[in-house]
Amino acid sequence: MRALQADDGVHTPQAIPGKDGKDIQTVSHPSLPSPRNCVLFEFIEGHEPRQDHALTEPFKQLGEVTARTHEHSRKWKRPSYFERTVWDFEHSLGGKPNWGPWLEGPDMTPARRPLLQRLVDAIEKRLKRFGQGPDRYGLIHADFRLANLLIHKGDIRVIDFDDCGLGWFLYDAGTAVSFFEHKPEVPGLIDAWAEGYRRVRALPKEDEAELPTFVILRRVILFAWMGSHSETDLAKQEGPAYAEGTCEMAEIYLSRFA
Repeated sequence: MRALQADDGVHTPQAIPGKDGKDIQTVSHPSLPSPRNCVLFEFIEGHEPRQDHALTEPFKQLGEVTARTHEHSRKWKRPSYFERTVWDFEHSLGGKPNWGPWLEGPDMTPARRPLLQRLVDAIEKRLKRFGQGPDRYGLIHADFRLANLLIHKGDIRVIDFDDCGLGWFLYDAGTAVSFFEHKPEVPGLIDAWAEGYRRVRALPKEDEAELPTFVILRRVILFAWMGSHSETDLAKQEGPAYAEGTCEMAEIYLSRFA
């Protein structure tokens, strides 16, 4: 986060070092079974974008910011100790999913399973063909949803790097429309994102054509997350209608790409 801000001007909350000069402090307490690693971050100003606001211009700005993070990803030499989550197919929807199996998503029924299996198979096939070349795959934020963005005086700021890891660069676009992937305005917002992205970094037409794959990939990953985090308020709020919406999106996607 420090290098991203210093090298490429992406505004992120900066860690505040302890008195010993170290960012990470180990804290213990008799009530804790084991010590905790803690980091204190500075406060940065801004407000979260909202779905019911005009988002076209913010998405253009987000496209620029995303492109700067990807440019930084390609040139930054990661420290030897640097280790993060992997967001390839195997760890997203495959045999070792980071957020649980999609088969255990909310309101999964025997009738829905064949359709979603066809969808997952189609996604896997297209991602394999798309490949993991250095222009398409690297270190990404992996969670650019609206709740993790702050707008301040026209500047898009980025928080919450919990899910930062190795994945497809275009997956970051899919995360930007998290929880409203099915809305009619999403294609226009993705176009705005792509316009902003191209201001900073090349986006070949064949790559842009694959953006719907990464939108639906994110949708199914979140579907799995809701199944494995059913106790959370977010899953309780979004889960009941998420299966039906995911199936509707699957039908549309398969009609175009399968």
